[in-house]
Amino acid sequence: MNDSDFVSSDDQLKQIAEDVLKYARKKGASGAAVGISEGSGLSVSVHKGEIETIEKNQDKGIGVTIFVGKKRGNATTSDFSKESLKQTVEAAYNIATFTSEDDAAGLPDTDMLERHPRDLGLYYRWPINTEEAVELAKRCEAAAFETDKRISNTEGASVNVSHSHFISANSDGFIGGYPYSSHSFSVAPIAGSGGNMQRDYWYTSSRNPAELKSPEEVGRYAAERALARLNARSIGTRKCPVLFEAPLAIGLLNSFVYGVSGGALYRKSSFLLDSMDKQVFPDHVGLLEDPHVIGASGSAPFDDEGVKTSRRQIVENGIVRGYFLSSYSARKLGMKTTGNAGGSHNLILGSKLTEETDDYAAMLKKMGTGLVVTDLMGQGINYVTGDYSRGASGFWVENGVIQYPVEEITIAGNLKEMFRQIVAIGADTQIRGAKKSGSILIGEMTVAGV
Repeated sequence: MNDSDFVSSDDQLKQIAEDVLKYARKKGASGAAVGISEGSGLSVSVHKGEIETIEKNQDKGIGVTIFVGKKRGNATTSDFSKESLKQTVEAAYNIATFTSEDDAAGLPDTDMLERHPRDLGLYYRWPINTEEAVELAKRCEAAAFETDKRISNTEGASVNVSHSHFISANSDGFIGGYPYSSHSFSVAPIAGSGGNMQRDYWYTSSRNPAELKSPEEVGRYAAERALARLNARSIGTRKCPVLFEAPLAIGLLNSFVYGVSGGALYRKSSFLLDSMDKQVFPDHVGLLEDPHVIGASGSAPFDDEGVKTSRRQIVENGIVRGYFLSSYSARKLGMKTTGNAGGSHNLILGSKLTEETDDYAAMLKKMGTGLVVTDLMGQGINYVTGDYSRGASGFWVENGVIQYPVEEITIAGNLKEMFRQIVAIGADTQIRGAKKSGSILIGEMTVAGV
C-alpha cells in the first residue's frame, strides 16, 4: 500500500491518535483508547443486464474510550479536526463521570499488548473502475442465464470492492494498525416459472481480487443450485441423519463460538456454561484458531484492544480447551483475555476421520439415507438451552444418492446433542468470513414435514 490509496496517510492517523490521547491526559482520564479508521468502496448491481445501483463511499471515523478509575465512557465522531477531537474526548469523559463503577472496566494488561505486530498481507488493491465492475456483474448474471433456459430471472448480480486502513492506540503505549481489503461478487438466479419457482445464490470473496472465482464459474454454479431445487416436495415427519452443507455447517460453528464467548458466559446466557475442559464433541473433532494466516479474511496480529493474537487449539479431541474472551469478559469470569475482542480469527473445524477423498459425494455415501440441508430459514435457536428448530430445504438421499429436492420442512434437535452426534466432517470445505468447515453429518435429528 502507498499513502495515496487513502485521503489520510498512516502517519496522519497516528498523529490524530496521539492528539486524542494527549487531550485525554489533559482532561484527567486515568486511561484512554482510540480507534481511527478510513476507507473507500465501490458497489454495483445489475438486473437482467441493466444497471440497478452504483454506490461509491468514502468513510472515516474515530472512536474514543475514556476511563475515570473504574468508570468508562465512549464517544465517536467523523470529523478529524482538532476542535472535534477535543469535543469528542470531552463527551467521552463526561459520560464516564456519570456512569457506575465497573470492576472489570479498564485497558488490557500491558503484558498482553502486541508491541511488534506482524505484517500479515491483508491489503490487496483492486484498481477496478465502475465500468469494469458493471461488466463483471453482467458477465456473472449472463453466465447464470446461459446455463439453462429454465433460469427465468435473477434477483441481480453485484460486485463489491472495499479498501480500508486504521490505527488503534491507548494510553499504556500501544499503537498499531494496518490496511486491509475485502472484495466479492455474487448472483441470485431464479429457476422455473409459475408455481414452480426456486431461487438460490452463490458468491466469491477474498481480500485478494486475484483469488476470486471467475464470474462465469460463480454464475453457472449459482444457476445449477437453483435448477436442482425445482419440483421440490415435502416429506413426512421422521428421525434420520442430517447432512449440513458446508456453508450451513459454518452456521453450527457460529453457534458453538457464541456458546463459549465471554459475553454469553458471564451473562449466563449460554448453553455451554462451564464447558472448559469438558467433552462437547466426539473425540475425533478438533477446532483450531490461527490468526496469522497470510492474506486470510480472519487474520489479525492483534485484536480490537491491541492484545496480541495467538494460534491455539480451541477444541482438542472433542474437549473444549479455550474460550473467546476480551479483557472485560475475561475479568468478569476471573480469567485472562484470549485476544478475541472483536471476535474469533480463522477458525478451522476438522475431524481426525476426514480423508482427502471425503468430498460432497463421499459424504452422501457416508450418510446413506437421510436429509441434506442446503438452506435454513428463521432464527429458531435458543442459546440458553441449546434448543434448535429451523425451517429448512434441501434434498432427500437414499443409499448415498440424491432422490429429489425437499422443502417446507423443519429440522429440530438440541445443539449439545447435535454436537455430540457429529459422525463426520467433509473435506468439501468452504470459508465464510473467519470460519472454515466442510459439510457436517449429524447422526440423527427430527425432521418434520407438512
